[in-house]
Amino acid sequence: MDLIPAWVDGTLRPVEKLAVHQRGLRHKAVSVFVLAGERVLVQQRAAHKYHTPNLWANTCCTHPHWEEGDLACATRRLAQELGITGLDLRSVGQVGYRADVGNGLIEDEVVQIFTAQADPDLPLALNPQEVQAARWAPLAALMAEIAAHPARFTPWLRLYLADHRAQIFGGPDI
Repeated sequence: MDLIPAWVDGTLRPVEKLAVHQRGLRHKAVSVFVLAGERVLVQQRAAHKYHTPNLWANTCCTHPHWEEGDLACATRRLAQELGITGLDLRSVGQVGYRADVGNGLIEDEVVQIFTAQADPDLPLALNPQEVQAARWAPLAALMAEIAAHPARFTPWLRLYLADHRAQIFGGPDI
């Protein structure tokens, strides 16, 4: 059973991941953006994921296990999902959001955001259980693509780019 940190009656407790989403409980999460200059590495979620399958998301996003640190979680999931190791992850702060992710499931997350710079030739080893594709996208082009076809992207990526660009990418909003 995959237990993640969620707030129940105002107290952080270990709760089974699917139950967290079914009940719409506020819970901890991490998101990673791997950057190469003005480009960001995005992933397309695997077709069999229990929510938001086939949608494009940021480089990596997940929930820490109960009592797992945010940085350890981000490092673990980059390796598990994309085969990425050895990057210098930097925390750029926390954001919160609540979004319907379909099938009666709710993400209500307090997210620790990490960024890392990488070479665009960074070797990837996609885990087909998690990721079906990955690509580098110039940030401005990604934002235009999201504006033109929002249903192709996860709710959290749309929210991150709409509301938290300066925090994530540094500098003024585009």
